[in-house]
Amino acid sequence: MTTPRPGSRAEQRRRTEARILDAAAQVFMAAGYERATIRAVAAAAEVDAGLVMHYFGSKQELFRRVIEAAPVPEIGGAAEQATEQILATLADRLANEPVASLTILRSMLTNSEAADVTRIAAARYQAQIAQAIPADDADLRAAIISAITIGLTVSRHLVKIEELASADPAQIIDLLRPCMLSLAGEPPQLRADHAVLGHDRGD
Repeated sequence: MTTPRPGSRAEQRRRTEARILDAAAQVFMAAGYERATIRAVAAAAEVDAGLVMHYFGSKQELFRRVIEAAPVPEIGGAAEQATEQILATLADRLANEPVASLTILRSMLTNSEAADVTRIAAARYQAQIAQAIPADDADLRAAIISAITIGLTVSRHLVKIEELASADPAQIIDLLRPCMLSLAGEPPQLRADHAVLGHDRGD
């Protein structure tokens, strides 16, 4: 990707787009998708509302760009290592109420346009998880893992289910770890086959 020349029109456009995206992230975080407006984003970015529409076309497209710009936790390594990375990210979300993430989740639950955008972003995270799972149904397992993490975050911070809201995050993670390792690890039949092969080789 070519870096725009400093002071060029392309560089000015890049800076303006970045300022609008930063402002949009704050507006979506504070108001949620449904109540956020292009005018509010323009005011926060100190630009004309028409310029926001010129660059992004619609509120849904602006929301999509904000979601795309959000960092996605890196998942890598073997299944066990990837599981611990997922659990560490979840532990942080349970311990420290993630305002931005909760805003996105709340919008996803109440608005179909926001749900469509968020679903695409979630697929990126699921794809990373699936790559670490040595199973034919890795995509399904990754989707279940993602659903568990979303469900726990929503139940603790938005629904505020008493047992989850008051529990020590470390205890939740300890209880969840065997389930997550089972989902992310080798299927039982494969483990059994490997054990038999190892026994036959005298390992």
